[in-house]
Amino acid sequence: MKTLGWMFTLLLLVACASAPEQGAEATTQSAEPESESMQAAAEEAAEPDFDFSDPRDPFENFNRVMWDFNRDTLDPYVLMPVANTYEKVPSRIRTGLYNMTDNLKEPPSFVNNLLQLKMADAFTTLGRFTLNTTVGVFGFFDVATKLGLEENHESFGETLAVYGVTEGPYFMLPGVGPTVVIDRGGDLVDDYVWPAQLIGWQWSAVQLAIRGLSQRLELKQLEPMLENSLDEYAFVREAYFSYWNDKVYDGNPPVSDNMWEDDWDSEWESEWDSEWESEGNSTEPALSYNAREWRLIARQAQREYHAAR
Repeated sequence: MKTLGWMFTLLLLVACASAPEQGAEATTQSAEPESESMQAAAEEAAEPDFDFSDPRDPFENFNRVMWDFNRDTLDPYVLMPVANTYEKVPSRIRTGLYNMTDNLKEPPSFVNNLLQLKMADAFTTLGRFTLNTTVGVFGFFDVATKLGLEENHESFGETLAVYGVTEGPYFMLPGVGPTVVIDRGGDLVDDYVWPAQLIGWQWSAVQLAIRGLSQRLELKQLEPMLENSLDEYAFVREAYFSYWNDKVYDGNPPVSDNMWEDDWDSEWESEWDSEWESEGNSTEPALSYNAREWRLIARQAQREYHAAR
């Protein structure tokens, strides 16, 4: 009887010990599907993780610091006060001085037009330099344009780009602004072409100052557009690359065939087309193209917004 009693007591203890474990296991098993479903719902509701970095701008952090310096310190306290003072000079004199700096760019343009095998443009450039230097009083008066000889400025950086040299990373330089490596590097090469070597660095500095102040006065007209952009830095970067491509391709930059494609474009496109058709509209190619164009604008605005954050 004692043996049976001990065995009965042992069974009770085992049962009591195993019951909570089984209950805890059951609770864990029932909680796991619930937590997994909540996690899946959270992942589904989360905003897609887009990469808004620009491969053309690998030094964006540094460039943004330099942009802030140019925009918030150098421009309002140095450049704009000087530019506003220069604006008081009569416009005819300012135009004449700028024409003289343009005339000094004609010899490098002649060489670069030859290197790019643009023979007609090369000899037009040579004719412009001859006329403006003599009849136009060292380029103060742009006589050549009035005679129908339009300028065809080409830099060594553009020549390199035409022959397939990569443009290099994008940089924001202090006091100079946006550029890519071959653009500013090409200017250094152009400075070694006659007559830049004859005028000395002092006159080269004066030439750069005249061009810089004149261009800053022109950019005053674009201030409202810049201030209304979501991200001023991204706006200037896109404007620069548009300007650079326009120079390299002489106003006819190529349009990429896949410029409207995106990793998340197909889902949005299907939803857009379904809603468009449900309202009784036609999905003609022209309308589809406009829809894609607006989507590209929306994506660019979203990229600028995230960059600003």
